[in-house]
Amino acid sequence: MSEEETVRENRRYKTTEYGRFYFTEAEEVARDAEEQAWADGANDRLAAAHRATRNELLAASDWTQFNDSPLTDEAKTSWATYRTSLRTLPTHENWPSLEDADWPTKPS
Repeated sequence: MSEEETVRENRRYKTTEYGRFYFTEAEEVARDAEEQAWADGANDRLAAAHRATRNELLAASDWTQFNDSPLTDEAKTSWATYRTSLRTLPTHENWPSLEDADWPTKPS
């Protein structure tokens, strides 16, 4: 090992049919880049998960806005407000790191 090369404190290894082998420095650098890319995409994954949940909630409440819905006009208005709040979630100040309290409350 040359003086330029450093030994990492927690070296990674790969296991093959021939045994366990430590990563080369190039493999370490590549894995570091993969892990950083994964970490950098955390907000995108969280936003996608929240959008999926929001879309499910919207789909589950579609019936409330139909002309033949059994709801009163007042109840329809409450549901319409709830649905608008769901649609505007991506503009919430905490997006995508929403707390439970940031989600709108479904009308009863």
